[in-house]
Amino acid sequence: MELRQLRYFVALAEELHFGRAARRLALTQPPLSQAIMTLERELGLRLFERTRRSVALTHAGKAFLEEARQTLARAERAVEHARRAGRGEEGRLAVGFLANTAYTLLPLALRDFARGFPDVTLDLRELTIPQQLDALRRENIDVGLLRPPVAEAELAAETVLEEPFVLALPAAHPLRAMRRVPLRRLAGESFVMFPRTAGFVFHDLIMGFCLRAGFTPRVAQEVNQTHAVIGLVSAGIGVALVPASARKIGLAGVVYRPFREATPLAKVALAWRRTDASPVVAAFLDVARRVARKL
Repeated sequence: MELRQLRYFVALAEELHFGRAARRLALTQPPLSQAIMTLERELGLRLFERTRRSVALTHAGKAFLEEARQTLARAERAVEHARRAGRGEEGRLAVGFLANTAYTLLPLALRDFARGFPDVTLDLRELTIPQQLDALRRENIDVGLLRPPVAEAELAAETVLEEPFVLALPAAHPLRAMRRVPLRRLAGESFVMFPRTAGFVFHDLIMGFCLRAGFTPRVAQEVNQTHAVIGLVSAGIGVALVPASARKIGLAGVVYRPFREATPLAKVALAWRRTDASPVVAAFLDVARRVARKL
């Protein structure tokens, strides 16, 4: 049995006239009659009572009509679901992200993606860079928002956002009086620093920046997350260099000042599996790129 036969049957059942049903289907009458007879032979029963003057559904035909309509409707829904999935409009997307991207790229990308693709279910996971890379390899997430570089050959990565570092100071610190702070003025200050561990790129960026200014930072405390760094600055433990977007954290007791010098850039990259041909992934990447350009 073919869907074509069901469409022919439903048209004839609704028109109860071979000529009108054939015109509705853009057919001539002989192919329609042949298709109905073939369907009846396959089912082993008569679906229509035919006379020279009229066509009527049999009891079996009436029972078959509702099921045929439902089957055609389900087939149409299946086709539409497939088309929407092929356009990236349906499905599921697991996104890994760093905590500090929640102040920049992530919320805007999620907002625009949800507006454009409301039938895609989002699974959001806050993960460190090493955790994201592992989750991508294991196919536990589809896209990562992380810090470059990404060295894994099986993963593709694209830097989409760059921002300078700024100085985070305790609110009562004397350097708050300056509009722009020369980096060398931090020699001798206690620093709250990001750790130098695999997957954390900020430590080397900040350390190199300070060494080029002629001093080695005196590290008072190391913590992994930007909001934790800001919290310790607020407590007076030390000063810190943080991405400019950290100002959006809004913690009391902290002020931010730009540097006189050009700073290293804190970068955000999108990462995904090179072999992933999912249209949902492609759609999210396009949205994230567009949002990043606006930022």
